[in-house]
Amino acid sequence: MEKIRLVDDALSGKTLSRPPLTLWYHFGVHHGPGEKFAELILDYFFHYDFDILKVMNDYYHPLPEGVTSLASAEDLEKISLVEVERTDWAEQLKALRLIRKRLEGVAYFVDTVFDPWHTLLRGMAGENLLRLAESSPGALHRALDVVTENLTRYSLAAIGEGAAGIFLSIPAGEEMVSRDIFLEFVRPYAERILSEVRSKAPLNIAHVHGERLFMEECLNLPAQVLNWWDRGPHGPSLPEVRERTDRVLMGGIDHTILPRHTVDFIRRHVREGMELGGREKFILAGGCSISSSLPPRAIRAVVEEARVGF
Repeated sequence: MEKIRLVDDALSGKTLSRPPLTLWYHFGVHHGPGEKFAELILDYFFHYDFDILKVMNDYYHPLPEGVTSLASAEDLEKISLVEVERTDWAEQLKALRLIRKRLEGVAYFVDTVFDPWHTLLRGMAGENLLRLAESSPGALHRALDVVTENLTRYSLAAIGEGAAGIFLSIPAGEEMVSRDIFLEFVRPYAERILSEVRSKAPLNIAHVHGERLFMEECLNLPAQVLNWWDRGPHGPSLPEVRERTDRVLMGGIDHTILPRHTVDFIRRHVREGMELGGREKFILAGGCSISSSLPPRAIRAVVEEARVGF
């Protein structure tokens, strides 16, 4: 219960003796069954003694029957509503059931969801997506509508299996999409999913993904928590965003530097991140996924320094 209470204190704005901590990475086992994934990620969670388990989700949205890539308006029209339990996501839900059995009453876990634009980009439309936004905007909007509904159904199913919320990854950097594309094709659909789940779970996280972020346009996304690469070269920093929103902020650790520095440096970095995040409405975490090849001693150094508290 201590871990749950710590997160509840962060969400409610109570003064923290130390911030809740989580780190995550891609396990790369989505070719296999959910049982194996659950076993691996639970072992990871308990070994490092995190406060929140952020469950990676590497199972993909299905392509339409007989389609290998989405390259035209006609291809986009073939996207349809799916039964979640008849897709590869069934394995993720199976993993969540097993995770719930181990973590119920012990710690919160959240499930990763890639937003509708990112979902189409990952293994569906890929290199065609930006061209389709220009050449077939109507068809793309209709496809995004359907994918949004599928992802919403999946997200509600994940919460039904015990997830305390979703971690919605939203591409929001100008190195990935233009501001016009973001405002027309990305943000509205991400907002719809977050709006559907916000009242259903206490720990929904909007992960604003990228380097040169459209952060101003993301501050009022309907999620309880905002996460982004705050320690990156372009920020914005935790204090800068703290001045502009009352949301719980999640960050403080530059996920890109951990593999390349000593334990002493990492401890100082974590201490700085905690000071930047502050004693209220703060969760200590990376700005994105850490490297799966990171030395265990580096992760342990993060955990040990976080446990010292403020």
